[in-house]
Amino acid sequence: MIQLKDTRSQNTAALIARAVRTAEYYGFRPFEALIAKGKQPLVQTKKEDIAFARRDERLLIPSARTMLSLKRLPQEVLLSWRVIKYQGGFRTPTPCITLELHVLGAQSAIAEALLITVTNAIAEEVGVGEKSLAINSLGSHESSNRFVRDVSSFLRKHLDSISPTLRPRAATDPLGTLIQLFEKGHPAVSRAPQSVEYLTEEERRRFWDLLEYLEMSGIPYELNSSVLGSRDFWSHTLFEISAADSETGSRVPFATGGRYDPIATRFGGPDSFGAVATISVEIRGKSTYEPVKRPTPALYFAHLGPEARRRALKVMEMLRREGISVEQSLMYEKMHEQMERAKGLRVSHLLIMGHKEAMEGTVLVREVATNSQEAILLPDLPSYLRRQRVRL
Repeated sequence: MIQLKDTRSQNTAALIARAVRTAEYYGFRPFEALIAKGKQPLVQTKKEDIAFARRDERLLIPSARTMLSLKRLPQEVLLSWRVIKYQGGFRTPTPCITLELHVLGAQSAIAEALLITVTNAIAEEVGVGEKSLAINSLGSHESSNRFVRDVSSFLRKHLDSISPTLRPRAATDPLGTLIQLFEKGHPAVSRAPQSVEYLTEEERRRFWDLLEYLEMSGIPYELNSSVLGSRDFWSHTLFEISAADSETGSRVPFATGGRYDPIATRFGGPDSFGAVATISVEIRGKSTYEPVKRPTPALYFAHLGPEARRRALKVMEMLRREGISVEQSLMYEKMHEQMERAKGLRVSHLLIMGHKEAMEGTVLVREVATNSQEAILLPDLPSYLRRQRVRL
């Protein structure tokens, strides 16, 4: 949980407002707005048989179930945010506000790439200074089975050096025990098995796909085998963005997240996919956030091909920093789906990037009314749009 002293926000509400504004720029919509459109959340109180390896996993179960109940069509992709206040006690040690960002229905690594890009942008927006991104992959259930088997063997070899209070957990929850050892700085963890070593070739390609998104976006990262979680909850990507405590210099988690396909399948059925990022901040001063309705942008960014998609996040972030609002559908792969959405939004201009433009560092700016277009170098795009008097 981040402290306000490590940001430039005067109170909790101000930090959440900045974070939500950034998330909505990238297409995330408030949970309440989805309900208002007639999508009623599922209410279910059945206790789930899940082996939780981390405290925050238990907190995410109600939200994951509720979010998945909003998705009705197999091909539908939903980006939604939700703010939850925890008063402290059993669920959280201290009172806090948590912002959750969910991406539902996207199977490819673009979902995690978008969440990392947005949370990284939020960290910069709220004034987090020195920060670092740690990333890891659990792979599929099959590959993580092999990983957990070897973790169990590792723990048995070092059982004598594990604290007596933690030893009983080693037999029933190897991953949770290993996470505890990492947190306590146990000297043997440097020799522990690493989950990425158990990935299949297909899973490695998927993980490298995510890393390519990050490299194209210019977001520095480190592979960190200590970023782990329950296999009942997570698959493939797990990540954590940490900030440096201004007083102690220690690392403090700012945002955590990953892909929760196992939970999505449990609540949403086969071929259900979900990813999440959470940001928790202490409650200080005003903490109630009031949503603000924002006008629909006049610009729509469309991509064609994997190369353009990989570079799209960097373009979006450039435009955000320039204060230029733009709609997009990065979760979609087909151009006609994007064009249909742009048509429904009634935008005045399209920003189109295909493979050729991606390689040349340009984007096509098309005026919808006349269908005329011009190729513009990316560094010149903001000034060009302002000269053309596009509503920004």
